[in-house]
Amino acid sequence: MNKTQVYSWRLSSHLKRALEEAARRERTSVAALIERIVAGWLAEERAQNTEADAEQARLHEAAAGTLGVIRGGNPDRSTTVRQAVQARLTRYHAR
Repeated sequence: MNKTQVYSWRLSSHLKRALEEAARRERTSVAALIERIVAGWLAEERAQNTEADAEQARLHEAAAGTLGVIRGGNPDRSTTVRQAVQARLTRYHAR
């Protein structure tokens, strides 16, 4: 892969030493080690986002079944909702 982009940031001397030691142990450069670490993290993050997106789609589909259940026609419904719900529950439980 042709690497043309440069990214720099500050880190503690402790973290820098740890990266250099890990790179030496793995017989690779610090840049290659950082690239592998970042690529692994991004792949994991992408997988988690995919799972979260699938869960959101499932929840939206489940909620879609309840849309349109309350029908209009009563302009005072917001002020009488408690009585309407109680009456409906009473009818439901009377079956």
